[in-house]
Amino acid sequence: MRRRDMILAAGSVGLAWRRLAAAEETPHRVALILTGQPRSSPLGIAIDQRMHELGYVEGRNLVTLFRSGEGHAELLPRIAAELVEEHPEVLVAVGPEATLRAVHAATTSIPIVMVAIDYDPVAHGYAAGLARPGGNITGIFAQQIELAAKRLELLVEAVPAVKRIGVLSDEFSVDQLRAAESEAARLGFVLDTAELHNPPYDFAPAIAQFRDRGVGAVLTLMSPVFFRQRAVLADGLLRANLPASFGLREWAEAGGLMSYGASIGGMLRRAAEYVDKILKGAKPADLPIEQPTKFELVINLKTAKALGVTIPPAIIARADEVIE
Repeated sequence: MRRRDMILAAGSVGLAWRRLAAAEETPHRVALILTGQPRSSPLGIAIDQRMHELGYVEGRNLVTLFRSGEGHAELLPRIAAELVEEHPEVLVAVGPEATLRAVHAATTSIPIVMVAIDYDPVAHGYAAGLARPGGNITGIFAQQIELAAKRLELLVEAVPAVKRIGVLSDEFSVDQLRAAESEAARLGFVLDTAELHNPPYDFAPAIAQFRDRGVGAVLTLMSPVFFRQRAVLADGLLRANLPASFGLREWAEAGGLMSYGASIGGMLRRAAEYVDKILKGAKPADLPIEQPTKFELVINLKTAKALGVTIPPAIIARADEVIE
């Protein structure tokens, strides 16, 4: 090879390596929207940890554009539009339908990984089907509507002496409330419902209402605001001597009597794996939408003791975890 050709070849190789290095140094941009939680919540931590395990390091090969609706559904359209303007490679939308609705309205081209809580994305028209979603949306969804009825059933079994049951609800849990009311009718109960507004919520009036009306146990429906304030809520119910059932293990860990539901942390970790696949070239239209297959019952016996409640052995035997 002539010297001039060797120099040109070497220059081409050097340019190729520089381009490759530049591409490797350019961090991926991923947008994350949580309906009501801060980045430091178990939800944010779960997705961050899994992304790190998959080889992504914040600030080096990953930039996460984070926003929270702070529990205010009316803020989500503006937040989604702002994130789309920052041109992320993937948008992750976590929470009730209001979150995905806002993101879907903001873009039909940027890939969206959803963690859908309490709504069916296929029935609501966001995807063509579970096996092949089509469009730009895929991810995981957990249908809490049916689980609300199951949680009520478990609460009645755990506290069989209860005569009147209270329900905590808000704008994010309307469909769950209908399912709970239907199950209550089957079980022979009339629910005493307290609907919360204007987050962050003041739970004291609702709890006082329950006590005044002779409520003996409380079903707390799934809501991003309730989850964000889970420690305050669990403590308030405990102080009022009200046994309560919740949707996620984090509530039982925060002092609630019992919880039944899918692992939200597990769903967020799976969402991170979807993000990884898309960043590596997969198309959302070809990634099947998944549903959790495992639901865990957690009983907090420490709380039961504080409430003076004796949980039947049959319920304890069915628990996936017992906190003592």
